[in-house]
Amino acid sequence: MEGVSVTQAALDRVAILMQDEPPGTMLRVSVEGGGCSGFQYKYELTQDQLDDDIVLGNDAVKVLVDAVSLPYLANSIIDYKVSLMGAAFEISNPNATASCGCGTSFSL
Repeated sequence: MEGVSVTQAALDRVAILMQDEPPGTMLRVSVEGGGCSGFQYKYELTQDQLDDDIVLGNDAVKVLVDAVSLPYLANSIIDYKVSLMGAAFEISNPNATASCGCGTSFSL
């Protein structure tokens, strides 16, 4: 199974978010059941790194993906996009067969 990657734009945005957080705070990206398409992406700030987490990024900025979510995110790219409609983290997931209009939920 191939891994997940994160763009420099996403890492730059995480670094901005971390400026007001305690040292050692990381962004966790996970997949959970729910949303209008069956699965949804969850983003949360955490200071807890689990033993089986996949760590993306670098020493200054870390993005965590838990082992349970990893198969759903195989070959995905975590990005941060800015457009006229707003700015948000966006996951390009080749495993998703359908997604909702807001882009936060998907089906396999």
